[in-house]
Amino acid sequence: MEYTVQKLAELAGVSARTIRYYDEIGILKPAEISSSGYRKYGREEVEILQQILFYRELGDSLEKIKLIITSPTFDALAALKTHHDQLLEKRKQLDLLIANVKKTIASAERGIKMTDQEKFEGFKTKLIEENEKNYGEEVRKKFGDQAVDRSNQKIKGITQEQYEVVTKLADEILETLYAAYQTGDPSSDLAQKTADLHRQWLSFYWDVYTKEAHVGIVQMYVSDERFKDYYDKGQPGAAEFLRDAVLTYTGMNI
Repeated sequence: MEYTVQKLAELAGVSARTIRYYDEIGILKPAEISSSGYRKYGREEVEILQQILFYRELGDSLEKIKLIITSPTFDALAALKTHHDQLLEKRKQLDLLIANVKKTIASAERGIKMTDQEKFEGFKTKLIEENEKNYGEEVRKKFGDQAVDRSNQKIKGITQEQYEVVTKLADEILETLYAAYQTGDPSSDLAQKTADLHRQWLSFYWDVYTKEAHVGIVQMYVSDERFKDYYDKGQPGAAEFLRDAVLTYTGMNI
């Protein structure tokens, strides 16, 4: 079957503008363009659009999706199987959140008590899954499966108060890091405060803190572009500055 931009948009539940934009960025080209300038899409384009929307639903950027689906080694069937597994995990997460909301409603209406762990079970599971998706491969390669599994287990056990503290710490680290960067001195008091805040943050995730592991983490922040982008987004060079501050903090500055 052949689709116009409007018909394809209606089929997929997106706007015609989205279809045109996908064409503009080279992620979904029409099968042909008529003599009058109308885009026409066929079965192959429908399948590509389905893949794009699957990846978008899973939170991937268009830049990443384009790299994946335009790769000569792209396997549509393997991708669908991966989507299936990831969507099942996402459903599991949603089921946990739904159960959490139901318990909270019951707690308010009927006085049923919920433990702190029950209240935040869904959020903690989401945190673990996001960490695994974004950084799991690199962290497991560097520190080993056992260390990461122990960290995930520790996250599952944190209380509401601890969850709030670690979330605030993450924001405070960035704020202090950017201020410390302006001093230009990784050994300054403000830079060393940043390093100590970072140690406190890590200690929520690690069962045992070591200086060597701390240094390993910040070195990875510099060598891995995704980590580097996270710290450098508010101040270019911040990831390297944090590494140098931690090297001084741990006494392993060489």
